[in-house]
Amino acid sequence: MNIAADISDEDQDMFDYATVSHGLYIGGHWRPSSDGRVIEVVDPSTEAVIAAVPDATLADAAAAIDAAAKAAAGWRETPPRKRSEILRRCFELMGERAEALAALISLENGKALRDARGEIAYAAEFFRWNAEEAVRISGEFGLAPSGANRIIVDYQPIGVCVLITPWNFPAAMATRKIAPALAAGCTVILKPASETPLTAYALAALYEEAGVPPGVVNVLTTSTPGPVTAAMLADPRVRKLSFTGSTGVGRMLLAEAAKHVISCSMELGGNAPFIVFDDADLEAALDGAMVAKMRNAGEACTAANRLYVQAGIHDAFTEGLSKRMAALNVGIGTHPQTECGPMITRKAVDKIDRLVKDAVARGARIQCGGAIAEGKGYFYPPTVLRDVPADAIMAHEEIFGPVAPIMRFDDEAEAIANANDTEYGLAAYIYTRDLARGMRVASKIESGMIALNRGLMSDPAAPFGGVKQSGLGREGGQKHGVAEFMEAKYIAVTI
Repeated sequence: MNIAADISDEDQDMFDYATVSHGLYIGGHWRPSSDGRVIEVVDPSTEAVIAAVPDATLADAAAAIDAAAKAAAGWRETPPRKRSEILRRCFELMGERAEALAALISLENGKALRDARGEIAYAAEFFRWNAEEAVRISGEFGLAPSGANRIIVDYQPIGVCVLITPWNFPAAMATRKIAPALAAGCTVILKPASETPLTAYALAALYEEAGVPPGVVNVLTTSTPGPVTAAMLADPRVRKLSFTGSTGVGRMLLAEAAKHVISCSMELGGNAPFIVFDDADLEAALDGAMVAKMRNAGEACTAANRLYVQAGIHDAFTEGLSKRMAALNVGIGTHPQTECGPMITRKAVDKIDRLVKDAVARGARIQCGGAIAEGKGYFYPPTVLRDVPADAIMAHEEIFGPVAPIMRFDDEAEAIANANDTEYGLAAYIYTRDLARGMRVASKIESGMIALNRGLMSDPAAPFGGVKQSGLGREGGQKHGVAEFMEAKYIAVTI
């Protein structure tokens, strides 16, 4: 990759580690795209072009599969302890390089530096967790009910995996897939989002340093993800697709994978309800709302998208949240004092503005924010809306930005009905001092993950994933994450 010569000396220092990478990472080598084309990387805080990375072609994708297939047997046969030690070393190196990697994320993604630091810590944990899981993959042994034979079940790596990750968490979404795949004994081709490719390439160099053999992890960026992905899925050596992104794109990938009967893991869109009951601890609920809504400036699939607040606490909660949101420091992601950085693109800002204007036109009232910021950068201010009607578009579509729509409800049944009134089912939040109520409501909400009196739920040790249109399969958790990259082989034995 070539870093733009006109970036500041301060920002140039952030690339000291990242510049070890020089192009597509295929078979342990750095190379340009086969036709020499590149993709420009833009800093969303300034709209300046900060780098250019190779734009992979179909030929480059084929080369990546060749490399992964060539490395597959060797990695599959690598002893679990050795794989574990390599994954552990990846964790250690990410800790050592945490500040440089966080700065790189802030620069290409725009997220506040404090959020980027949190992401690196979270991303590294997937290597530590899966280093421990790599040596605990075991089979099964039992007697058939008839007594005629023994049943042996062996769990084997599924094979070459194509991993597709989004721009909002360029480190964590990659390590959440790569770490369990490598623990299982699979080789991978990672296609990161073209908006934030620098982190993926910097991490590829780190994996190499940690001892990951050539071809086990391959990384390519492309401006034509549809044709490139379709070509990879059509290769019979590819046996797994793991995707994180929008439900719309996920549906298209599922259709493509179905042509070749490829195993799929899908972490798709969300529309998380954040429910606050009258008996909730107000300050705790506000603390949780700020985390659930403003982590990564709202650009998260688990972000609180609909805030349902019971009538008795509604006004106090609305006032408290508005004060906190209005006080956030909006600025360039890499600045230490920034609490809310820019959105990823101008298109993202325009979408948020469209959703806010629609809600206001339908009767919602703006408590703070609510207008596109002027000047350079893709900024949208932290915004709170009250009296948001159920027919507002933002009640049914991911906002993916720093906008908190508040809606009043009267009783528990209404809250549950409102929460489930969506095609999505990824995450949900509940605040109440009544544990029995919290557990009762959690059991009735159609969501893969629930945070009860917490504003954060993601954990490498817990299964991450959704129901309904929010996806298939789970990432992370005890055995869940690794299991997605393995297949069960049954052997009937007469002894």
